[in-house]
Amino acid sequence: MKKLLSIVLAILMVVSVLALVACKGNTTPEAPKTLKFGMGVAVSTKASNATPANEEEEIAAKDGSCEVDSTVAVITVDADGKVVACKIDSAQIKGSWTVAGVANETTDFRTKLEKGNDYGMSKTGKKEWFEQAAAFEGVVVGKTLAEIKALVAEGGKGVEAVTTAGCTITISDFVKAIDKAFANLADSNATAASTLKLGLATEQEKQDNAVAANEEEEIAAKDGTIEFDTTIFAAAVDANGKVVAVDTDCTQVKFTFDAAGASTFTATEVATKRERGNDYGMSKIGKKEWFEQADAFETQCLGKTAAEIVALVGTDGKGVEAVQTAGCTITASGFAAAAAKIAPAK
Repeated sequence: MKKLLSIVLAILMVVSVLALVACKGNTTPEAPKTLKFGMGVAVSTKASNATPANEEEEIAAKDGSCEVDSTVAVITVDADGKVVACKIDSAQIKGSWTVAGVANETTDFRTKLEKGNDYGMSKTGKKEWFEQAAAFEGVVVGKTLAEIKALVAEGGKGVEAVTTAGCTITISDFVKAIDKAFANLADSNATAASTLKLGLATEQEKQDNAVAANEEEEIAAKDGTIEFDTTIFAAAVDANGKVVAVDTDCTQVKFTFDAAGASTFTATEVATKRERGNDYGMSKIGKKEWFEQADAFETQCLGKTAAEIVALVGTDGKGVEAVQTAGCTITASGFAAAAAKIAPAK
């Protein structure tokens, strides 16, 4: 009887193990939860007049100057409205002109992240900009928009939790960019395993000298112009470097000055091309608006690496046939230049 009972128990154990194995074998791994993805740009500008030399007071001539700062934040957010990941960068681009209204050429278009230690903040005993930005990114993870806004103290710097984490610089533009990123959130294929990337490519589109009026030759006065365009490519990429979510935008700022070197730039607020929407005016000439064309380009980027995205643009600066067929017929070289910057470092 005992022998029979032992046999029965052994059989039951084997059956139980086989059932457990079969159960595990039929279990389908749960797909990673997808997150909302968004990018925002906070733009600020300033300009000053050129001043002539004063020999009596031994004052040297001083060039007029202009600056545009495009602070960009890209985020992923979960179903509870909490930030899962955040990436920040800023293009701080400066231009200048002489007291005679002659525009100078700008040659350094690196972002603050790209400048690294060359930004020079560590020379004053502080952490470098890229280190402080990374510290702030760490603080916002796990927080809602309301909680992130509450991180800003009087004067634009961070509250104690921010400064203790290692970010002692002004964070107000960081938060403005994140606020806009929340407003632009959309469903995506990004997950917690995705890596956020930012590429900012700036070029000096115009560099025209001012012209003084000349009644004898019937020449009208004409302001000089310096224009900076910063194209932004924000993406979430998978382990293979392929884009699973993307957003693009561009800041376009035209600074003006007269033949005496005085700034005539009066804009107090600058909207990005995407923010301008239909006011950008491209549809008036029979084309799709800028934001629609940018959206079309983005569709061609999904599932591609940075190198494959760069290859979407021909030597003429326009998109290849697939890009144009998708609805992007504008010059796309800026998109390609920005996308190239999300490639893994060699």
